[in-house]
Amino acid sequence: MRFEFTSPLWEWTARAEWYFVTVPDEASADIREIPRPPRGFGSVRVRVQVGGSSWATSIFPDSTVGCYVLPIKKSVRVAEGLVEGGEVAVSLTVLDL
Repeated sequence: MRFEFTSPLWEWTARAEWYFVTVPDEASADIREIPRPPRGFGSVRVRVQVGGSSWATSIFPDSTVGCYVLPIKKSVRVAEGLVEGGEVAVSLTVLDL
C-alpha cells in the first residue's frame, strides 16, 4: 500500500533535534485498518522517498493528533534542504503486508 502526501516538517518539543512529518488523517486511518502483527509502540514499517532520498524506517501513532508521524533523519533533511515548517513531499509504502 502506497501513499503520497505533502506535510510540514516539525520538531518534537519533548526532544530537540528530532523532526517529523505527520501522515494525513485519511492515510493514517487506512494504515490503521491494515491487519498486521503488533510491533513496539504501535509502529508500522515503511519505505520512504523524499526527493532523491529513500530509506526504510517506521511510522508511529501520535495520540495527540490521532495520526501517524514519520521521523525525518538529519541526513535526509540536509540532503534535501528541508527546514522546520517547510512542506515535505513524501512517498510512503507500507511494508509487511
